[in-house]
Amino acid sequence: MFILYGLLAGFAAGLVMGGRPGGLADLRLRWVPVVLAGMLVQLVLFSGPVSDRIGALGPVLYVGSTAFVLAAVLRNARVPGLPIVALGAAANLAAIVANGGFMPASPGALAAMGITLGSTYSNSAVVTRPVLEPLTDIFALPLWVPFTNVFSVGDVLIAFGVAVVIAWAMRRSGATALS
Repeated sequence: MFILYGLLAGFAAGLVMGGRPGGLADLRLRWVPVVLAGMLVQLVLFSGPVSDRIGALGPVLYVGSTAFVLAAVLRNARVPGLPIVALGAAANLAAIVANGGFMPASPGALAAMGITLGSTYSNSAVVTRPVLEPLTDIFALPLWVPFTNVFSVGDVLIAFGVAVVIAWAMRRSGATALS
């Protein structure tokens, strides 16, 4: 959910810098269906009915869908902001792979939000000594923030990169497909 703040910040920055919302329609990205499929897999994977039954296949699907999205982002790396998104996605993927297909969440960050993880598959897990701990979900948004959640440095990079893409697209003139 942290990416929503990147979307909002990018749109606001684009407007403040004199951009136009129509510029977003001119943005040409490759492999969009791959990104959408990867996100859809994760949306379904972390829904109650599926996460209750997925078992050992959960980590494999999570890593695979994340890798596909990263590949699509890299395919569009010439778009300003997407290299930042790729860096954040790679950081998250590294932490997830290094910890067996789960993104470790800091017990302190979870406690600050009053969250306890259930017994079904989730993208998050409490790990006593996570590998690549600085890249894991060690931060928590304040409870008064809408869509509050735990997040990682990778999530911050992804949101910032998305904001750059949106602001850039809103500011450019005319359609320019990046090849």
